[in-house]
Formats: sequence, C-alpha cells, structure tokens
Amino acid sequence: MDLFTELKEGLAISWSAIRANKMRSILTTLGIVIGVVTVTLMGTAITGLDRAFLKNVSVIGADVLYVERFDWFVDSEEEWMKMMKRRRITLSQINSLRGQLETPEGGGHGSGSSAGATLLATANALRDSLSLARAVAPVAYTGTSVRYRQRGSDAVRVIGTTDDYSLTASASVAQGRFMSPIEASAGRPVCLVGSEVATNLFQRESPIGKRIRIGSYETFEVIGVLERQGSFLGMFSMDNQVIIPLPQFISSFWSNPDYQIQVKVNEIAKLEEGKEEVRVKMRRIRRLAPDQADDFSINQQDQFIKMFHKLGGTIATVGLFITGLSLFVGGIGIMNIMFVSVAERTREIGIRKAIGAKQRTILLQFLSEAASICLLGGLIALAIAWPLTLLLQLVLPATLSLPVVAIALFVSLLTGVLSGFFPAWRAARMNPVDALRNE
Repeated sequence: MDLFTELKEGLAISWSAIRANKMRSILTTLGIVIGVVTVTLMGTAITGLDRAFLKNVSVIGADVLYVERFDWFVDSEEEWMKMMKRRRITLSQINSLRGQLETPEGGGHGSGSSAGATLLATANALRDSLSLARAVAPVAYTGTSVRYRQRGSDAVRVIGTTDDYSLTASASVAQGRFMSPIEASAGRPVCLVGSEVATNLFQRESPIGKRIRIGSYETFEVIGVLERQGSFLGMFSMDNQVIIPLPQFISSFWSNPDYQIQVKVNEIAKLEEGKEEVRVKMRRIRRLAPDQADDFSINQQDQFIKMFHKLGGTIATVGLFITGLSLFVGGIGIMNIMFVSVAERTREIGIRKAIGAKQRTILLQFLSEAASICLLGGLIALAIAWPLTLLLQLVLPATLSLPVVAIALFVSLLTGVLSGFFPAWRAARMNPVDALRNE
C-alpha cells in the first residue's frame, strides 16, 4: 500500500471518527478556534497599522532631508539637554551655505522683509550648489488664530517658506494655486490654507480671492486651498495650517526663528549621498573642527519607520505570546482527547496491526485525525475572524489578506500535527497481541 493510499484511508477513518464524536470534536476545536482567531486578528491589525502608519509618514517624503537643531527621536534626557545647548540654524548660516555676506541675525519688523528676500535668494542658490538637490526650502513655524469676518479658527499652524515648499512637502493644491517665485521672494501678503481652515472660515463660500487675518497682523489674500491630508500620527492636523511667504513670516511673526531646511534630493537612490553632501556643507558653515561632533541633525522619514518597526516588534511579540499560550492550551486539549481516542480504539488498532497494517499507517491515521480537527477549527476561526475584520476596518485599513489566511490555516494544521504526534506514536507502537488482549 503506497503512502497516498494510506493517507487517503487514514483521512477517511479520521473523518468517520470525528462524525461519530461530534460534541467531543467541537469542544476539542474550541481552544484552536480561539488561538487562530487571535492569530488572524493580530495579523490583520498589524497589517492595518502598518498601512495606516506608512500613509501618515508619506507626507514627510522618503526623498526629503530635514536639517534642524534637534533629532526627531531622543533616547535619553541627557541627550536632549545636549541638543538644547546647540546653536540655532540662523538666517546668516543659511546665507553662508552659498557664501553670501552675512545678514543681521535679528532685526525688527522692518528688516524682516529684506532679510527674508535674501534668504530666499540664498535657498535658491543652495539648491543649485547641492549637486544632488532638486529643491531646498527654508521653513519656520508658529501657531496663532486665523479669522475671516465673524468666523475664526484657533491654534492654526502658520508656515513661513518659499515656493520650493510645494516640492519638499509634496503640498498638492485642491483649489487655486501655490505661491509663485515672485510672490515668495517679494513677500507679498498671500497665503494658502489647509482644508480644515477653509471649512471653518468659508463654509459654503469659495476661499479663493478672500482676505483673512492671521493673528493680529495684516490680512492675507487666499490664493489656494491644500488637499486634505488628515492628521499626522494623531499628533496634529495637517489640514489646520496656513502657508505664507517667508519674508512676511519674518516681518509679521518672528524675526529670528529657529529655521528648518528641507532638502529634496534628485533621486531616492542617492539619498545617503545627498545627506552626506548636506552634512559636509553644514559642518563647514557652522565652522566645526574635524574632531567635533555635528551640532545639528539631518532627519528623514526612515527614522519614523525604524521607530514604528521597533514598536511593532514589541506589539507582535506580546501578540504572539498570547496567541502561543492559547494554541498551547488548545494543543494540550487535543493531545488529551487523542490519548482518550487511542485508549478507546485499542482493539481496533490491534486488529488492524494483526492483519498487516504498518506502524506508519496507524501513525498517519491518528495524525490525520488530530490535523483534521485543528484544520476544522482553523476554518471556523476564519469564519469568525472575517466579520470581526470588517469591524476592525472602521478604525484601521485592515484586510483579511490571503497570506494571513494561509498563515492561520498553517498554524492550525501545525498545532494538530504537533499535539497529535505523541498519541499517534503511542498507537503506532502498540503490540497487536497486547492491544487485542486489552478488552
């Protein structure tokens, strides 16, 4: 009798035994069902979290470098205190990137516009001087309220930048247009608003061409509305923002901000080369000796992804422990039931062995029974997990994908084989004389 025939016969006997003991089979599968449902939901949840996270961090741009004073992630308070002592990235330092004459660090509102225009020219020159850069945008941030007639929006993020920001931040415009190079360099009182600001201020009106008051300063003409982006990792809304030309930001809000420089490289494959090029130029303008550490940070999207994978690994470990515990309990239950099944069918085993059945045949019979019970439990678990996944989709972009289904069925099958092996091995090694004498 070949292996295929033995396996086919073993499966037939196994299914007969399962049908003959329906209640016992159902109770046996309970532990496996719980374990496999846990495996399936954990897999779909992790996949959903991964998709949601990658969608969130995509706004950072995989090919954009962020030069600033602080690292995005700091491991210790001591390291944070060291960064607090770092010198700011100033207007004169950005000007020095192209070898420009230094401009005053501060200055009142009157000097802000000219300083901002100088910075704009320098940023464009920097973009040309960095061989691997496609766009360079100096950026400054603050927060204030925005008003239009009787309606207002609070805690709005005001961004002062240049026309290159549309490339470095991948800022897509839903209505209107982005600021032109002339508007950015001249510091004209124009702005772009996020979709949330547009909804709060204008409701059913078209925002384009309207003038809004940002903070307590002069009014700005709305020339564009940004596409909806949602929140960034639940920390703040990307739609509750206003973008204005940098000279206007300097003259109206903050004459000496702590600048961030966003550098978009030509090719993502050359990101590390571009990062090193920016690092060398920054060290030069900040006059760091060869033995001195960098007193600035070059951040990138990859840092968020690494941190997420680190946290995701911890979540997966905890989930696997819970799943493993559930499957272990279910496996012990199946092993006990299989031992009982072997004891009940000792005479059957003796007769089969007496008429020539091999050890392998008996082993396959009981392994098939254990594996069939677990596989049945896996299918029931998937039937339960499917509607639960649909509920999970209300908060996460989770899907019951084919790989997750395959893993769930494999885990249930493997649990059956492992838990059924010892009872099956015991049955296969029975002496036919002792087995027949048992009853």
